Parts: sequence; structure tokens; C-alpha cells
Amino acid sequence: MNLQKRAIDWLDSRLGVRELLQAQLGGYRLPKNINSWYALGAVIMALFGLQFVTGILLLIYYVPDTEKAFASVTMIMNEVPFGWLFRYLHVVCSNLIIVALLLHMLSVLFMGSYKRPRELTWLSGFTLLNMGLVFCLTGYLLPWSQLSFWATTVATDAAGAVPVVGDYLVAFMRGGPTVGAATLGRFFALHVLVLPLALLGLVGFHLFCVRRNGISQAPFGKDYRPVTHQDTFAHEEHPDGIPFYPNYTSKEIAVIFFALAILAGITFFAPWLFIPLDALEPADPFSTPEHIKPEWYFLWAYQTLKIFPSKFFGLAVQGAAMTFLALLPFVDRGPERRPGRRPLFVTCYLLGLFLFIGISLWGHYS
Repeated sequence: MNLQKRAIDWLDSRLGVRELLQAQLGGYRLPKNINSWYALGAVIMALFGLQFVTGILLLIYYVPDTEKAFASVTMIMNEVPFGWLFRYLHVVCSNLIIVALLLHMLSVLFMGSYKRPRELTWLSGFTLLNMGLVFCLTGYLLPWSQLSFWATTVATDAAGAVPVVGDYLVAFMRGGPTVGAATLGRFFALHVLVLPLALLGLVGFHLFCVRRNGISQAPFGKDYRPVTHQDTFAHEEHPDGIPFYPNYTSKEIAVIFFALAILAGITFFAPWLFIPLDALEPADPFSTPEHIKPEWYFLWAYQTLKIFPSKFFGLAVQGAAMTFLALLPFVDRGPERRPGRRPLFVTCYLLGLFLFIGISLWGHYS
């Protein structure tokens, strides 16, 4: 204990760490009515951290080669001590990250936290959601199983519907006319190097935006009042709020452990939810399975392409929907954030949510 105090004293005399920690933790105030939905950001960061650790452990034994990839994954599962655990954790955690990202986005939408002056916070968070989907897409191919090979073939083939440059996009994504060794190499490089570096930078920018603007007050309760923002920058202060540490950090830790409990439950008792039988067979480019469908988070896009008579219209609808969501803070510019006083928005919100779930279920059972 004395050694720890001496180390902190040494750092404090040179960097002033005590003052910094007090200002950023105990001295940082949050709104009194802040709820558990705000903790989803911390949950996502914890899950990404777990993905990084399990990914490094898997990289020790994984071989990014079309002739050896599936065998190396099989060896990890059957021969490497606790290899099955790290692999299952990595797979299940990737799915839970998408769930947490979607819930985080839905809560931000419902509470109107995307509005001015938090447009950049929303844009960076929305980009993180899409980056998470790209992470899943690139990592899905790496086991080189029958399911991952043909699902990637279908996913990359959709880019061919883009006018003029469609064929070039498909060739660029695959590294050739078909999914093969070049595709595996490109997806591997993206998954383990390019995307993690981009993720670190984007997460840093997102956290900077959150901290710089201040935490938005939940638009509920009789004490809530809409905030009128001026043209000049102003940090949203909450002098009568609760300290970030230890008051709110204890709530965040509880929510994180709740998410980890769900992760452990699925990992030990139901990993088959995310690893179906086709994922246990090596890729065979000469044998097309009867029913190949993407993962649950891409089912809405898969079914949309089937609804419209041409893939181009399906892609155009998807692109328009994603662009509208990205630019929503610039469209919905009113200061009112209370759901009860935004009936049109809440109606569109619920219809959009039901449409997303309905199309995904349609894609699953079609």
C-alpha cells in the first residue's frame, strides 16, 4: 500500500494525476435522471475490449490460407487448451456487440439525443455501427467454412447491382472474379489491422464528442426543460447532478456484468445460435448449399433485395434509408426531445422498428 501511494505521489508531482482524476471522475457531474440505457456505450467498449483479447489469442493459431484456415480453426476448437472457449466467446461477443450497438442507437433516437449540438456524436456513432457490421462481414469469412464461403459470395455479389462500377466493386472486394485466396487475404487484413486501427480512432473521436458536449439529460420527468442552443459552443453542465464516480460508474459496471452474464450463458449453453451446422463443414466452391442466408443482422438487407424486382432498386432503398438515418440530426432540427410531444416521430420510430423486425423475420423464414 505504501509503495502504491509513493508511486501515485511520484506521478502526481510530475503530471498532477490526482487533480486530473478528480476533475474527470468525481468532479464530472451527470444528469440526475440518467438511466441504464446510457450505460450501453460502456457495454460496447467492454465487449470490444474482450473481442480484442480473444482475437489476439485466436491469431496465435489461425492460418489465413484457403488450404489451412478451416483446419487451423478445427485445431483451435479440439486441440488448443481452452481454444473452444476463446472461439465461442469471439463469435458470440461479435453478435452481442451488434445487439448493443442497435439498442444504443434506438435509445439515442427515442430520447432525441442526436439533436443539436450532438450531430457529430451521432454521425461518429452511426459510423461505428456500420463499422461493426463490416467487422462481422470480414470476420465471417475467416473460418473458411461452407457457410462463410457462400454467404460471402452472396454478399459480395450484391455489389454487382451498382450501375457502371458494379463489376469493378465485386472484383475489388473479392480480389478477383470469385471468392478465393485473394478474398481471404483482403478480409483478413481488414479484420485484424485496418478496421481495428480505424475503430480506435473513431471511438476516440466519439468519446471526445460526448465528453466535450456533455451528457444530454434524459427527456423524462417534470424537471426536464428543453435546452435552447446558441450559435456559440457551450458545454452542457449539470451542477446539481450526480458524480460520474462512484455514483454512475457503479451502475455502468452492473450493466456490463449483466451483459457479460448473457455472453457467458450463450457461450456455454447455446453457442449453436450463432454457429449452425453449415459452419462446421469446410468450404467447397463446387457444391452450393440449398439454403444459404446471411447472419441475422443482414437479414433485412437480404430480404429487401428479394422484394424488389431488381437488385439495384433494393440497394437504392437500403442506401436511401441509411443516408436518411445518418442525416437525421440535420432533418429533425426542432429542440423538443420529449417523446410524448413528438407523436409523428414516435409513430415513424415504431413503424420503422416493426418494419426492420418484420423484414428480418421474413428473410429468416423465406
